[in-house]
Amino acid sequence: MASGRAASGGRPASGGGARARVAAKKAGKAAPDFDAVFDALKAILTPYAPKMKVLEDKPGRYTLLAGYSETLKKDVWFASVMVNKSYVSFHLMPIYMNAPLQATVSPELQKRKQGKACFNFRSVEPKLLSELKTLTKKGAEQFRKALLVG
Repeated sequence: MASGRAASGGRPASGGGARARVAAKKAGKAAPDFDAVFDALKAILTPYAPKMKVLEDKPGRYTLLAGYSETLKKDVWFASVMVNKSYVSFHLMPIYMNAPLQATVSPELQKRKQGKACFNFRSVEPKLLSELKTLTKKGAEQFRKALLVG
């Protein structure tokens, strides 16, 4: 499948990561390194890009579409990483409405979960990112079978 990649814009120089650093500085706290968090989460998704469609690849945002589903008659959103004001979010659509896959999420990663398909991070946590990488792999495999994409 054609990747439809946009040119990489590098790191978020302003926006969510910069705002959080300024707010942390004013509060006398160590500023979170959202650039490193974004890069670590994006690295989980980049291996899937060759067989999927890169919808966004710009500072602070990276989004993959799994491909076109004949069943749904549209492109299906797979995952996205976004820098926000106070965290970096990782949206993983294969987990949405998938109770068996949701049941594999550890209590530690569950604490990072917001809603059914979003995980929020303020720092790089290797153990949780490793688990998220495995969850993403399982989700990609299930998407390929269920939606006949990627």
